[in-house]
Amino acid sequence: MHDLLLTPIVFLLTAVLLVPLAQRLGLGSVLGYLIGGCIIGPWSLGLIRNVELISHIAEIGVVLMLFLIGLELQPQKLLAMRRTVFGGGTLQMTACSIVLAGCGYVAGLPLIAALVAGITLSLSSTAIAMQSMQEKHFENTPAGQSAFAILLFQDMAAIPLLVIVPLLSVAGGSREADFNWLFAIAAVLAVLFIGRYVMRPALRLIARTGIREIFTAFALLLVLGIAQLMTLAHLSMGLGAFLAGVLLARSEYRKALETDLEPFKGLLLGLFFTSVGMSMNLGLLVDAPLKIFALTIGYMLIKMVLLALVASAMPVPAIQRWPVAGLLAQGSEFAFVVFAVARDARVLPEPWNEMLILVVAVSMALTPLTIIAGNWLAQKLHHPLRREADTIEPDGARIIIAGFGRVGQIVGRMLFASGIKVTVLDNDPDLIETSRRNGFHVFYGDATRLDLLHAAEAGKAVLLINAIDNMESSLKLTDIVKEHFPNLKIIGRARNVTHLFELRSRGVDLIERETFDSALRIGQTALEQMGIDSVTAEKAKVKFREHNLTTVDAIFPFFRDETKRISIAQTARDELAKSFEQDRIQLRKEEGRD
Repeated sequence: MHDLLLTPIVFLLTAVLLVPLAQRLGLGSVLGYLIGGCIIGPWSLGLIRNVELISHIAEIGVVLMLFLIGLELQPQKLLAMRRTVFGGGTLQMTACSIVLAGCGYVAGLPLIAALVAGITLSLSSTAIAMQSMQEKHFENTPAGQSAFAILLFQDMAAIPLLVIVPLLSVAGGSREADFNWLFAIAAVLAVLFIGRYVMRPALRLIARTGIREIFTAFALLLVLGIAQLMTLAHLSMGLGAFLAGVLLARSEYRKALETDLEPFKGLLLGLFFTSVGMSMNLGLLVDAPLKIFALTIGYMLIKMVLLALVASAMPVPAIQRWPVAGLLAQGSEFAFVVFAVARDARVLPEPWNEMLILVVAVSMALTPLTIIAGNWLAQKLHHPLRREADTIEPDGARIIIAGFGRVGQIVGRMLFASGIKVTVLDNDPDLIETSRRNGFHVFYGDATRLDLLHAAEAGKAVLLINAIDNMESSLKLTDIVKEHFPNLKIIGRARNVTHLFELRSRGVDLIERETFDSALRIGQTALEQMGIDSVTAEKAKVKFREHNLTTVDAIFPFFRDETKRISIAQTARDELAKSFEQDRIQLRKEEGRD
């Protein structure tokens, strides 16, 4: 019992300590699990030694991941993005696979092994890339959408790869005696039949019981049972799980299945990556560090160059091509799965398998550096700020808008419609191109640069609308304007109360909170939808607005004193609650309810 409990305790403690730390450092959760595995595995502290047994259990995480990928793969989503997904994705994987496979063959790998390694290394980490895009608000740009399309195609391509690799050993005769093609075909047909005609009625019956844990148990039984069936047929467990997921993608139980299985998938997938870390031959990194790093750097450079070329054939602005390349230059989580399958099938020689796993892990660790390198290359090759700054020509505009995002665009359109000239500065190249196509005279430039403010004639302007989304940049611009253009009046856009306080402390009196008034209107509409008359709903909105503004004025002198600020805010909430209660009592009296 002692040993039985020790292993999960060590794993959970490692995950709880290292994964949040890796996330905080910008390395991603996958790398956190890998590092944890290296620390607790036999090559380091040796807290867990039965790595092979844990690896078999952890494969369930991969199976659940493929099932959930199948659930999310809805035909209409693919149809909407078919050109970028299948066009850009195919081009990227083909180019990277051919070049990397050629490099592997020249380095001494057998042809089949080189092809498997090349295709596998052409994949990128969906978890790391998506997390980086979300952190940098990159996912909704044309470049971000193209990167997502490539990742989506890679996820789909990884599925047949997992199926084909074990069959390569069959083709070579190593498992011919064990493999029965008729049984394999029958197993796939059985999965399709179960998914099409059995799973939905069964899920419906289980759901009617109203017992949530039984529904979860049945979902696990379903996935594991199909995985076991595929194993008996000497096929990939992931193939069966993926097919089952696709067949349930349009089911009414899709969301419930995702919700119930996601925690199991997350922990077991974490266990898989931890087991990969435990099985890594760190002796190679100690014995030949230069070789490993040379292979990793060479691999990432080749991939970056090819990705930048592929991006030029996709709807990616020139300045964003190298950042996209840096974002996707690392190896994929699927590489660990494919290499494990290739090792078991004896397709990839063991020394190369160990070395390539290390290369993929190190490439993941270097992702923050490749993103920085991609941004640096973009700036060096395109010089967008210097070029655009020279094009700012004074046209008599007396208003400057800094930031042309969702707030700046609405303000700008109102002013343009009223015939008022405006000079607009923004540092998002994708947004600049879109705005210019729609007739807006917008200049690419960092509004916090003093030379650009002079070029925009800030000294002659009467009003600056500070609509910059980033709080730090917004405050920096305010400081520069207050110092160098003291007569220029500022209207500030505040993201939240803290931003409002910081602007007010710098002497900005005209401040609008971007979501405050819209939230009040939503609240008023909600009250009306619940049957409250429009006059009463309007009064509630006005009262809340007045009370909030009074509270903000009261808190402002103490906004850097957390204890005092919390105390005032609590008192204000209590007063507001009492005020609303008195209003409700008065309303009932007027309606004759008391």
